[in-house]
Amino acid sequence: MEVPGFAHNIGSPLSPCEGMIKDLSLDSIQLCERDGSNSQDGSLSEMEQLPVPQNIKISNITCDSFKICWEMEARGKERITHYFIDLNKKENKNSNKFKHKDVPTKLVAKAVPLPMTVRGHWFLSPRTEYTVAVQTASKQNDGDYAVSEWSEIVEFCTADYSTVHLNQLLEKAEVIAGRMLPFSVFYRNQNKEYFDHAREEQENRMLPLVKDNSGSHGSPISGKLEGLFFSCNTEFNTGKPPQDSPYGRHRFEVQADALFNPETSLYFGDFYCMYTAYHYVILVLAPKGSRGDDFCKQRLPALDITDNRFLTCKQRGADGGLEFHHAQDVILEVIYTEPVDLALGSVAEISGHQLMSLSTVNAKKDPSCKTCNISVGR
Repeated sequence: MEVPGFAHNIGSPLSPCEGMIKDLSLDSIQLCERDGSNSQDGSLSEMEQLPVPQNIKISNITCDSFKICWEMEARGKERITHYFIDLNKKENKNSNKFKHKDVPTKLVAKAVPLPMTVRGHWFLSPRTEYTVAVQTASKQNDGDYAVSEWSEIVEFCTADYSTVHLNQLLEKAEVIAGRMLPFSVFYRNQNKEYFDHAREEQENRMLPLVKDNSGSHGSPISGKLEGLFFSCNTEFNTGKPPQDSPYGRHRFEVQADALFNPETSLYFGDFYCMYTAYHYVILVLAPKGSRGDDFCKQRLPALDITDNRFLTCKQRGADGGLEFHHAQDVILEVIYTEPVDLALGSVAEISGHQLMSLSTVNAKKDPSCKTCNISVGR
């Protein structure tokens, strides 16, 4: 592995990027210490002879990769041996606090035909804004580099998880889902004012809202899918919904078949935890042919409603009625994508507590959990 002469603070050539080098489509790449200067060792005349990358183009962006190409003058082009790519996460208050503070962001790659693909979940996160600048470089006999001026700075944003990545999360969730328990109602807790507003201002209906940013950072439904969150988990000793809730003391209950039946599509949306032993699975229920169904078809893994590890709807034998089961060992958050009329169910005050500490509103996923993370993005 080639290490630039200016990376004098790297203690060992076996840097943390060793494990992800094979994921990059570059012939040779190394993470190096950032340096604010425009040039390294090499005379001014040598630097002037190297072309500066122009018209940087970023394409084929995924949650943990992108293609990059640029234009160069012919002058000095034959002397280029390497490219320096300075990749930086745009500063923001909500940046990943778990990113190692000493992770450098300068990528050094052998000069290969453009465009080149940069891929690496160790330094690229989904749904994250980055800036990129490029230098051309010529490796000298003494191991140092002559470099060009930096190119212009270009901004781009990585993409959401694809269905391939969500299927990886799905497989991890299936491992811990546990046995299936029967249930009969979906329920939604809110404060009294929420239900009063639905009756008085929304024609007795609960209206879908855009999903918050809880869960995996790369989730394609966060901030995009509209729906209503419902629960269906039951207490193992009573078989009924728990009497505690973080979301309010008033509960709307509706028979399960009103939202979940053979005319409903079921999708896997996410799998995450919040630094606790509890794991959450987000599922989406969308009436077939609805706007929500069309949205999910393009983005989420579909589940067989009669045969999956999380939430099932099956016909009973003789009477043809429906029976419902939910996974025991994960907490299900079910998003229903259409308005729900309060007349379909009933609203009553629960007898338990409002445990705010259990709220998942905008909850951040634990990036260190081996159970619910995949090796892509963070």
